[in-house]
Amino acid sequence: MDIQRILARNVRRYRLAAGLSQWQLVERLEELDADLGVDQAYLSHLENGRKNPTLTMLAHIARALEVTVAQLVEEQNTH
Repeated sequence: MDIQRILARNVRRYRLAAGLSQWQLVERLEELDADLGVDQAYLSHLENGRKNPTLTMLAHIARALEVTVAQLVEEQNTH
C-alpha cells in the first residue's frame, strides 16, 4: 500500500477514534495555527488520498489528533 493511502486511512481512523467530525478537526487545527489555511474540503481530500500534506501540516494534524507523525504514516496490520 502506498504512503498516501496509509496516511489517508490513519487520519480518518484517528479522527473517528477521537470522536471528531472533519469540521471539528479543522477547528482544532485552526486553534494550533490560524495561518494554516486548512478547511473541511482539504481534510476530506486528504482522507480520500487526493491531497499530500506538507510536513508542517502533517505535524499539526498529528498534534491535533494527539498522536505522533509516525502513527499517521504507519501501516496498520489489517489481520
